[in-house]
Amino acid sequence: MTSSSLTPRLYGLDTLRALAIVLVFTNHYELFVAPGVFGFWGQIGWTGVDLFFALSGYLIGNQIFAALRSKQGFSLPHFYARRFLRTLPNFYFVLALYYLWPAFRGDYALLPLWKFLTFTQNINLTPGTAFSHAWSLCVEEQFYVLLPAVALAIAACRKSLLWAWIAVAASFAAGMLVRAYLWDEYVQVPRGGMGYYKYIYYASWCRFDELVAGVALALLKNHHPAAWSRITSHGNRTLLAGLAGAALMLTLFFHHHFDYWVTVLGYPALAISFSLLLIAAMSPGSALYQWRVPGAASLALWSYAIYLLHKQLCILLSPVLQDYGHAPDGLPAVLIMIAVSIVTGWLLYQLVETPFMRLRTRYFPSNHR
Repeated sequence: MTSSSLTPRLYGLDTLRALAIVLVFTNHYELFVAPGVFGFWGQIGWTGVDLFFALSGYLIGNQIFAALRSKQGFSLPHFYARRFLRTLPNFYFVLALYYLWPAFRGDYALLPLWKFLTFTQNINLTPGTAFSHAWSLCVEEQFYVLLPAVALAIAACRKSLLWAWIAVAASFAAGMLVRAYLWDEYVQVPRGGMGYYKYIYYASWCRFDELVAGVALALLKNHHPAAWSRITSHGNRTLLAGLAGAALMLTLFFHHHFDYWVTVLGYPALAISFSLLLIAAMSPGSALYQWRVPGAASLALWSYAIYLLHKQLCILLSPVLQDYGHAPDGLPAVLIMIAVSIVTGWLLYQLVETPFMRLRTRYFPSNHR
């Protein structure tokens, strides 16, 4: 058995990952199928991507720091092999659907293939293009190509722990400064517009706050065990603080998404709120840690596959269901599209993702040398 298989499953993290995919689904349904069906949650559901970022930042950061501290040491080739075997098979399969099956992409314009293959599709991305939601995968892949190299460079320095925290703080500061500059340069209108999405919302250098926050949690857990123990001993307080912070930030983004100060400060504040929820999910005394939500573990397991497929499937199914008398804003249509999204995500997970994960377990069981 690999070391990862001996790690007890944290159902609180499963709950958060399941929540993230539900939020993303409501937002895409709001934007591309039937506005108003999910109300507030449909309009604010884009924050599910940020919750995914926080989860990924912690989980990947924890793998890197744990391997760096181990006797075997950290293997950069193993890390990249494990990462790419996890993300690329599903991504390439769905990408093939868009390029080889014109009916799947419908009337949406498709960007050049090289932008997807190089994970640069999110740079200056125009909203409304085919497979536009792959922008978040681009942000993650860019971040995780750079993160281990930065971690290794800092680990080689004297006082490496100090430099690591300086890098975290500098990342947050840089993100705020860049967003402030780009807002002045390309937005400057109360309701945002194309410039907001093209130069801020999709841009890697504006959207890594939650990833950095997750990495900071991993750094705290691996290098400050006493502090981590104290923090996780107050799970329900942390949960309440995270919920309160998330509620405040969701409300601010709902009413003032495109405003200057929300753009500059909102993303790091949202990152802190989600980080508190992650801490609560890993605190044994927390209700989030103890409460095993039925179906959340499965939904979390299939969430990546569901994320890749659900939006376009709902767009394609909507007129078909309309022809059968089911309006997209009606309950039958919503339930059918939810079911189809889950089933197709499960199929993609079983037929594509699982075989490659078995290869990963066999040839690259860990990030160790």
